[in-house]
Amino acid sequence: MNDASRKLNSMPTGDAMYREAPSNIEAEQALLGAILVNNDAYYRVSDFLKGPHFQEALHRKIYDVAADIIRMGKTANPVTIKTFLPSDQKVGEMTVAQYLARLASEAVSIINAEDYGRAIYDLALRRALIQIGEDMVNIAYDAPLDMPPQAQIEDTERRLFDLAENGRYDGGFQSFNDAVALAVDMAGAAFERDGHLSGISTGIHSLDSKMGGLQRSDLIVLAGRPGMGKTSLATNIAWNIAASYEPEVMPDGSFKAKNGGVVGFYSLEMSSEQLATRIMSEQTEVSSSKIRRGDITEHEFEKLVGFSQTMQKVPLFIDQTGGISIAQLSARARRLKRQRGLDCLVVDYIQLMTGSGKSGENRVQEITQITTGLKALGKELNVPIIALSQLSRQVESRDDKRPQLSDLRESGSIEQDADVVMFVFREEYYVQNLEPRDQADPKYPEWEAQMEKVRGTADVIIAKQRHGPTGTVKLAFQAQFTRFADLADPSFTPYEET
Repeated sequence: MNDASRKLNSMPTGDAMYREAPSNIEAEQALLGAILVNNDAYYRVSDFLKGPHFQEALHRKIYDVAADIIRMGKTANPVTIKTFLPSDQKVGEMTVAQYLARLASEAVSIINAEDYGRAIYDLALRRALIQIGEDMVNIAYDAPLDMPPQAQIEDTERRLFDLAENGRYDGGFQSFNDAVALAVDMAGAAFERDGHLSGISTGIHSLDSKMGGLQRSDLIVLAGRPGMGKTSLATNIAWNIAASYEPEVMPDGSFKAKNGGVVGFYSLEMSSEQLATRIMSEQTEVSSSKIRRGDITEHEFEKLVGFSQTMQKVPLFIDQTGGISIAQLSARARRLKRQRGLDCLVVDYIQLMTGSGKSGENRVQEITQITTGLKALGKELNVPIIALSQLSRQVESRDDKRPQLSDLRESGSIEQDADVVMFVFREEYYVQNLEPRDQADPKYPEWEAQMEKVRGTADVIIAKQRHGPTGTVKLAFQAQFTRFADLADPSFTPYEET
């Protein structure tokens, strides 16, 4: 069989060649009639139904004109809206004015308006799905040079999730009783969860006691100057959450995290191997520098092998793509949520991300777009997002090196969008650099005493928290293992209230 015969035989036949997009003109007519007779019908559907959802162009125009008139506080009926519609247009043998009168005369009850609105809306979503599918096929066939397959996949995922997010009519106001019920459910879940936290435990008790855990949908910014250990703290928290994951089977057969959770980690600065090495060092107490050099004993190697088997079972997923855009990050996070579940996201770090790529945007505008996108993503997926951030160099020019909110680079949007802002500060780092060159220097004993006081400690400064107090949490820091932990010494207070 030649190519032409194969193509002819593979062509669709009959109705498959002439399938029309799904629509229900009668439902559109019935709803418009109800609105024209009783304008209250509009408010039953206006929260989710817009003009473009109507298949018939004239119906779109009628709905939009009626909506504008009703919102202005006037009455929309066949007489008041006909002047805003094309008078010379025909609907079969009828004029537009006659068609409006027919719609009103055959109107359905206002009680049925919402059902008709939902039917029209659902059909519009199906048409949108068909359009996305057709575009996907056509682009794949045409294979434009500026859109590689991976970019097409991400673009299609974005369009599908945009449709899924916009294709919901469960928004709007909810009764206070419903809100109270949700709050009680959250309190009940906190009571049953290990540690009695309303959020996800970080695995660091003194930090949890200050924050109540990581709250779902929160954007938590973790910032610090280079060398302070912000990536180390983020990996500590990510591992603690993933390692304590305990799934609970729901009545519908799905799973949710009873304790811990599934973690997605965007490592824009380090490779996945470097990140894994850090985590192995933290958990096995084998120095990461020794692991990289291979300078380890047989016993240490056995510890690493044993721990690697544990790591394989832990739901921690790493994406090491550098310079990822907020759109790509969002698409991949949604995909992970759909395929494996997702309870916490970590982004290391904000300044290495890119915005939408619009020309003419300065860096501050781009950072605003990124933080706004991260905040929206956290709410959409209902997960906390820990986003690391750099601090400006102005910290180094001050005598007091403790960070402040104003030290955040491009701080306006980061500070505004974040629900929690935490700074990692290790005074040991700065005191170490002040060591006198000569041990005979009279200042040396003073430096040594100061160094002994701050050695192995770190401060996590909670500078902003929407749901709780600000203040400082003092932690232990083991530099050789890049590990943060609660201070074992009872002479240290867990935190200082402000």
